[in-house]
Amino acid sequence: MPQNLVIVESPAKAKTIEKFLGKDYKVLASFGHVRALPSKQGSVDIEQDFTPKYHILPESKKHIDAIKAALKDAKNLLLATDPDREGEAISWHLLAALGLDKKNPGKSIQRVVFHEITKDAIIHAVENPRDIATDLVDAQQARSVLDYLVGFNLSPFLWKKIRYGLSAGRVQSVALRLVCEREKEIQAFKEQEYWTIAARLGVKPGAEFRASLVEVGGKKLGKFDIPDENVATALNRALKSGSYRVAKITRTERKRNPSPPFTTSTLQQEASRKLGFSAKKTMSTAQKLYEGIDIGQEGTVGLITYMRTDSVTLSSQALTEAHEVISAAYGAEYALAKPRIFKTKTKNAQEAHEAVRPTSIARTPAELKKHLTPDLFKLYELIWKRTVASQMAEALLDQTSVDIAAELNEAVADCTVAESGAASPFTGAKRCGLRAAGTVIRFPGFMKLYIEGLDDQDEEKEGLLPPLQEGDDLKLHELFPEQHFTQPPPRYTEATLVKTLEEYGIGRPSTYASIMNTLVERKYTRLDKKRFFPEDVGMVVNDLLVAHFSRYVDYNFTAGLEEELDQVSRGEKQWKPLLKEFWEPFITLLKQKEGEVKKDDLTTTELDEVCPECGKPLAIKLGKRGKFIACTGFKEGCTYTRNLESDASEPSEPVLSDEKCDKCGQQMLIKDGRYGKYLACSGYPACKNIQPLVKPRGTGVVCPECKEGELTEKKSRFGKLFYSCNRYPQCKFALWDPPVEQPCPKCGFPLLVKKVYKRKGEFLKCPKEGCDYTSE
Repeated sequence: MPQNLVIVESPAKAKTIEKFLGKDYKVLASFGHVRALPSKQGSVDIEQDFTPKYHILPESKKHIDAIKAALKDAKNLLLATDPDREGEAISWHLLAALGLDKKNPGKSIQRVVFHEITKDAIIHAVENPRDIATDLVDAQQARSVLDYLVGFNLSPFLWKKIRYGLSAGRVQSVALRLVCEREKEIQAFKEQEYWTIAARLGVKPGAEFRASLVEVGGKKLGKFDIPDENVATALNRALKSGSYRVAKITRTERKRNPSPPFTTSTLQQEASRKLGFSAKKTMSTAQKLYEGIDIGQEGTVGLITYMRTDSVTLSSQALTEAHEVISAAYGAEYALAKPRIFKTKTKNAQEAHEAVRPTSIARTPAELKKHLTPDLFKLYELIWKRTVASQMAEALLDQTSVDIAAELNEAVADCTVAESGAASPFTGAKRCGLRAAGTVIRFPGFMKLYIEGLDDQDEEKEGLLPPLQEGDDLKLHELFPEQHFTQPPPRYTEATLVKTLEEYGIGRPSTYASIMNTLVERKYTRLDKKRFFPEDVGMVVNDLLVAHFSRYVDYNFTAGLEEELDQVSRGEKQWKPLLKEFWEPFITLLKQKEGEVKKDDLTTTELDEVCPECGKPLAIKLGKRGKFIACTGFKEGCTYTRNLESDASEPSEPVLSDEKCDKCGQQMLIKDGRYGKYLACSGYPACKNIQPLVKPRGTGVVCPECKEGELTEKKSRFGKLFYSCNRYPQCKFALWDPPVEQPCPKCGFPLLVKKVYKRKGEFLKCPKEGCDYTSE
């Protein structure tokens, strides 16, 4: 019988590790957490110094029993849970669940830690065990208790004051505040008009370039100095009369360094930008790469290091491998003489292990492609490229700036600014300045392999300039006056929300995926075209928390609490005094607000409008489906309601449709539902037939699964378009992307789908699992 019992968190990891350790080791999985605070009041005994009352999770009992049975024959217990605070706490909870939280003279109990699942790393960890780090356990306990104290006291308050089923969270509510405040900025935003003028110039035909107007009459142009079409037209007319020459050419060399290897947060951000992965999908895919993939002759092996980390450092072994791969694949000029070292910039960084990197950089994505699913391949390739690029030579760019002088034969005409009526300051000007810029990549360096994505703009592009000399006369080919309007700040994407939370030092990167998921599941927000839109209930909850619990949704306060948890993890602060410091002012404020805050103040706003049916005032109310207008006389029996967007003159009685019920023949009514307007039979409740108001639009593409139905355009419950067989529920084939009736040239699947990405443009892709064909 094996003398050594090793406990890890996942069964996939257990199989891989058991293969590395040999027959004298048995490896079992705890299947994640084994103990937790019960989801009920009283799970933390506040009177007894915040003592947590943990219980074994029902689904974990069978796993604990299996571990207990295996432990009877083993002499040594090795706790090999994940190498972070949560993993440390799971090891501590395991001992308690096994009844080994006190010294057991018959067993040797040790903690082993590794950051990658490779044979060398596992053997090194087993040969160098340690004790459980109680400071890390205390930090995790403090986090769990804090989250419990906030959630199980503030959530019932929301139930009483808004509606049942809502929740508040220490970090979740701060993330919601970010989304709601951005929405308020957008609503308050007032667009401002401005114009720009560009010119297409050239020394000779075929060598034209574009330059922008930057100066008029010796005055440098600001963003709003050409405020409207009147001024733009006057400038445009004068510029047509001008003669142009190259006044000055400035050439500068720029160096550009690569981004550091991935942390948890930057991996989530970049996978969102480049791959379109949600944070949740990124973490689950990375987990599979970490735990192990069967890659043929080597068997199952972990392909990346642990994916929950704040570190940007690489091991000496990884640096050596990267140097060898770069030299072999790109040449010595792309490799560094000595490794590039990055410093962690993350606020409240913890668990400074290695960055997320391939366990062996020699395993190129191309070699592993046949062993990986498309998603696993995409994420591995992203991690591999980012890691290798971080150790490649800097890029050398030649940047050229050309200043162009324009002598105007016709002075800028007198004109007025439309809005103010003031005369344009450019009236009478006879000289203008334009500028063109171009960048030439002299040596691509790391850019040959990888460039970091941007959040809300295209990659910066500066065109190439033709050969020019100072004093060259230029011919004007065309002018381009363009109208613009300022844009509100963009709504958050998953990538930008993660980035902002990390910049503030709020929460931990490993929890961001679940936080964003909760915001959507609770219907506080919705994701539309990958951007967060707050729902009515989310705005009301946020307004309540900001108005009455501002300290607890304050960005700096929440970040400061993270720093205090870090101090606990470093042994610089005790966890129970920290809880007491938080709890006493929090519960005092909560009790005070119980009496002060009234439900109607939050969920009802009276209008200066009377009910057309009973004459009582109307009010905006918050319902399960958002805000709507209702009569305040509902208690007296008035049932008048209408949509918030509806006009008061609209009839309140049901609207008859031209269509008849296909089941009973009676007239169909147009009704408003949770997801928009729909048709319902007027014979209800005898006939309960309902249909979409707009019938599903056919695509003309035959369903590839049943070969009988047609793929039709439909909307999901969250408003997202998808394409499914019109024979549903007999045939359940569906696609998220528009189908194109064209067989895949690689695998022969009957159709392709159309994809559109901001940077790649439009292309076709095979939707069949396992086929990687694209028309790019």
